[in-house]
Amino acid sequence: VQLVESGGGLVQAGGSLRLSCVASGDRFGNYWMYWVRQAPGVGLERVSSINTVGDTAYYGDSVKGRFTMSRDNAKKTVDLQMNSLKSEDTAVYYCAAAKVPGSVYDHWGQGTQVTVSS
Repeated sequence: VQLVESGGGLVQAGGSLRLSCVASGDRFGNYWMYWVRQAPGVGLERVSSINTVGDTAYYGDSVKGRFTMSRDNAKKTVDLQMNSLKSEDTAVYYCAAAKVPGSVYDHWGQGTQVTVSS
């Protein structure tokens, strides 16, 4: 599975962005999907995850209530709708895939930069 993110950019605090991740290859529906971010000088933070069928998503405390993750297995896409953005959301956002939830990520995208100006 190859993953390609898009949708990053510069936005003012309080604004919204929608990130998308397109997968190529087979068996996309077999993978749990994740959004993971890395801010400058900070380690990786798991932002959200979604199960294989897309009916259950989980969120980190820092984004709960503001971000919504979704997937479309027919289109092989995963989206992250980000609302009420804060300066601390500034980071490179990566799409990742894992066959086993909670295990290491099997595949990563190249990342997309999100910058929130205060």
